[in-house]
Amino acid sequence: MKPGKVKHLDPDGSLAENAEKIVSARLDELWSFAPDVLDPSKVDELHQMRIAAKRLRYVLEVTAESCFGPYAVAAEKRVKRLQDLLGEIHDCDVQYPRVEALRRELEGEAAAQLREMAQGSADLDPGLVSSLEPSAEERGLVTLATYLRARRELLYDQFVEMWNDLERDGLRARLKFALSERPYGAPPGEPQAVGGGEAW
Repeated sequence: MKPGKVKHLDPDGSLAENAEKIVSARLDELWSFAPDVLDPSKVDELHQMRIAAKRLRYVLEVTAESCFGPYAVAAEKRVKRLQDLLGEIHDCDVQYPRVEALRRELEGEAAAQLREMAQGSADLDPGLVSSLEPSAEERGLVTLATYLRARRELLYDQFVEMWNDLERDGLRARLKFALSERPYGAPPGEPQAVGGGEAW
């Protein structure tokens, strides 16, 4: 997903004024994936939300403290936790199909063996299946696929709980409000004193 363009940036404006517009746009992008992501089958939407969370987190990392103050700093930490959790879910979503594809490949080889054993018969004797011992590789793939599926479900439940907490806490509205504030009591558009220097 390409990031949406941020409108009305002013190269002559302060860092805080421009950062306010960028953070607001990235925040809107993050929320644009709800409520779709509350459907566990929306794999692509969850992946795109992870990317949106990463973009929001990165811009907050460099602007929250100097431009917006404590609430934006706290919000950055929560967005990072969201991004990390979505990343773990994405890892499962990438790995599970690969493991399943390998397992199906082995299943196909076993089916070919059974066809060979039933050569010349009108039908396949169910008893022939018992003569095929699953290989250690096949057992391992089944175990791994089961683990990935269960872990994904567990992580997704955690994501839903986390997202509902963010909604209940009003993070989006509160961060939007915090973007209009400036730390240290300086008026909007003025340089902020940070560590003895100035940040524009």
